[in-house]
Amino acid sequence: MNKTFKIYAVIFIVVMIILVLFETNKTERTDWRKNFDISQKSPFGLFVFNSEVNALFKNKIKKTSETPYDYYQADKKPHNILVIEEEIDKESWNKILNQVSEGSDAMLIVSEMPKEISDSIGYYDSQISFEDENVLKLTDKKFTNDFIHLDKFPSGRGFTFIKPGVEVLGKTVEKNNTDQANFIKIRFGKGNVYVHCEPLFITNYYLLKRGNVRYAQDVFSYLDNRETIWFVENDAKVSQFFLRFILSKPALKYAWWVLLGGLVLFIFFNAKRKQRIVPIIEPLKNTSVDFVKSIGNLYLQEGDFHDMMAKKAQYFLNKVRMDLLIDTQHLDAEFAKKLHLKTGKPMEMIEEAIQLIKKAQDRYAQVMKEDLAKMNTLLDEIIKI
Repeated sequence: MNKTFKIYAVIFIVVMIILVLFETNKTERTDWRKNFDISQKSPFGLFVFNSEVNALFKNKIKKTSETPYDYYQADKKPHNILVIEEEIDKESWNKILNQVSEGSDAMLIVSEMPKEISDSIGYYDSQISFEDENVLKLTDKKFTNDFIHLDKFPSGRGFTFIKPGVEVLGKTVEKNNTDQANFIKIRFGKGNVYVHCEPLFITNYYLLKRGNVRYAQDVFSYLDNRETIWFVENDAKVSQFFLRFILSKPALKYAWWVLLGGLVLFIFFNAKRKQRIVPIIEPLKNTSVDFVKSIGNLYLQEGDFHDMMAKKAQYFLNKVRMDLLIDTQHLDAEFAKKLHLKTGKPMEMIEEAIQLIKKAQDRYAQVMKEDLAKMNTLLDEIIKI
């Protein structure tokens, strides 16, 4: 074990000890937000209610995450409808009221209702109290002993107006104020609409208090013993992600991220330290030019200008045949004219080059070094070889 690895190990252990100390000394904070989420165990979640709802409705309840607008595309037989503090669009509310008018009963436990919907049912709801505590009671005498004391963040919502014929089933009772209705029953077509504007009574905090369950049972007892459709927004299945349990526990989650961070740092520094040097490989040198120069020097040293002119002429004529598509069998006036038209070079230059080519092809002709240089310049000028 080298010295660097020991240093990293010590740093990692120190960080882990600090995190453990922070975690053990951390004060657990309670989430008092009114989320009304069926999966939340916070005070104002609906985890307890969701766990006991089957027993409360005698296994005749069905949860759906569909909107009422989508769910009621086809006709349904009369049933109960349950909505608890959900954001529902106007079209879905109308679908619910259509079902009620056909004989279903709806239990709406909502602190606020869209005004156009509450107007169609026949009531106005608003803030009726600003007290820190109040008591929810039912008006039926057989439920006199069943009440619930709201000592944490009551909404203070109630009904400021209800049309004639609406039955008041429950009230909000306070020390210094008159009783205000908070639970009503409205006849709507062939069915009934029950509206309770204080949903806190079914949250975890209040259901777990001794005696409060009776009040919730009394409220739901107004619904007939038949199938109940509960529209929920967060009815997602439990995630099957293999890290679900670790990420759900704060201590395990912090340890997991620290472990990943330590591994990343270790891999980064370890790879950086131990990566071998990449050797520089020089590209292969192109020796073709050097070879040509050597051959040219050899010819010049031997003084064989005639052979060099013949090879230059042969290469030039091959280039003319391949690139310009001109027949080079007869180096006559016709050839000179075609070469003039294809290259655009002066006719005098082309005729002079043809004479030198013919001289190079004549094995008995006498050539000089100057002839080789002149022909090389002319042929390179006519066409790039």
